[in-house]
Amino acid sequence: MGRIFLLLLIIVPALEVGVLILSGNLIGVWPTVLLIILTGVLGAWLAKKEGLHAVRLAQVQAQNGQIPSGVILDGICILVGGVVLLTPGFITDAIGFILLVPYTRSIIKKWLQKMIERMIQNGQFVFISRR
Repeated sequence: MGRIFLLLLIIVPALEVGVLILSGNLIGVWPTVLLIILTGVLGAWLAKKEGLHAVRLAQVQAQNGQIPSGVILDGICILVGGVVLLTPGFITDAIGFILLVPYTRSIIKKWLQKMIERMIQNGQFVFISRR
């Protein structure tokens, strides 16, 4: 898993630079810069909106005595999506919007849930409870 993250830390920025250079050549430098700023602002607004919705839903579920497990995964996706949207680049912006839009986020949540279940079954994920 660490090797994959290391590869992503090398490959994604290289791809981002390539896409930004290509975009600068196609539409110009200033439109590219403005587009990056626009996606950052739009992403921050969407992350705030979705994050507040997830917090409210978690509060309602907690008040009703339910465990807000789905909302926790929503919160993780929203947090990662917001952070990724604030980094400049079109590839990371696409990933960020996928994590912030509720419909596409539900697909990612199902995948994450399956991955976590597999990790629990394989003993790679450990719960520690203190009383």
